[in-house]
Amino acid sequence: MWSCMAYNETLDSVDYHVCQDLGFIISVFSLVYLIVCFPVGLCCNTLLVVVNLSNKVTMTMPDVYFVNIAIAGLMLNLVAAVELLGPSFTQWPLWEYNNKIYITLLILFNISSLVIMYSTTLLSLDYYIERALPRTYMSSVYNTKHVCGFIWGGAILTSFSSLLFYVCSHVSTKIIECSKMQNKEAADTIMLFIGYVVPVMAVLYALVLIFRIRKKSTPLDLDSAQLDPSIHCLLLALVCIQILLWTPYYMVLLVHTVLTPGRESSRQNNTTQYFLRCLSVLLALSSSFAIPLVYKRMNRNFSQKLKELLNQLMCRQQACSHEQSLAQQAIT
Repeated sequence: MWSCMAYNETLDSVDYHVCQDLGFIISVFSLVYLIVCFPVGLCCNTLLVVVNLSNKVTMTMPDVYFVNIAIAGLMLNLVAAVELLGPSFTQWPLWEYNNKIYITLLILFNISSLVIMYSTTLLSLDYYIERALPRTYMSSVYNTKHVCGFIWGGAILTSFSSLLFYVCSHVSTKIIECSKMQNKEAADTIMLFIGYVVPVMAVLYALVLIFRIRKKSTPLDLDSAQLDPSIHCLLLALVCIQILLWTPYYMVLLVHTVLTPGRESSRQNNTTQYFLRCLSVLLALSSSFAIPLVYKRMNRNFSQKLKELLNQLMCRQQACSHEQSLAQQAIT
């Protein structure tokens, strides 16, 4: 919770005003995010999911991954709507939530971050397979849908440490051993390694392989040329956005994991660390609207799919009105 009550206004007036200023900055950023970024992300993610799922026949392998990223983005929008209006991000909270809601938000945030990162990782690897072996259909839409199912399952299992912490907060008075699981630093270390280090290394490795293929001429160049050229640019933009927006969050997590155990810090350092944590969370939440905007901008087929969907909806309405007019004529 953002509070400056620990400072004494008479003795530590400078630190108190610094705390107030940092809290005001986070409150303003949170308000801007809720007014601008939240509705944009909600609309774009919903549009991305609806447009692609309404026309499954034309979905490609990248579309499947971006649909899963959009669903994870909607979960991040839900987390943002609850958390940014709470006491952690604003000096004027609309509500206060207990430990149960906090752990639930943490689980949803962790699951969403894992789905986004691993969808980006597997998209990079599948794009490399598609360029290297285009005739094998190893990265087909059918296989990708099953892979995405494993992504969600793996994300839920990886967030199990947070779930254990949530359960132990209820039964800690009955089970003494449960207190051993309430180690937030261990859970943060797991998330840092599995949620950031592993996927980033895999993405960089896949990009190296992709650039090697682009430099070499292979016998399958004719088949590789059939791929949409915009996918490569879209993939690079996706990787850059993920690394840019999620790296600060995991770096703050790393600093908190390394410095917190067994070390006392001053009140000013605690305030600065909390400010950086809130700022990094806002950057991570920004991926929920940045990714669908980039997809909408760089995917050549999305606009056509959207037009076809709108035409279908208009045709259905016209057909219904035509049927109603025919029914009325039959009655008269």
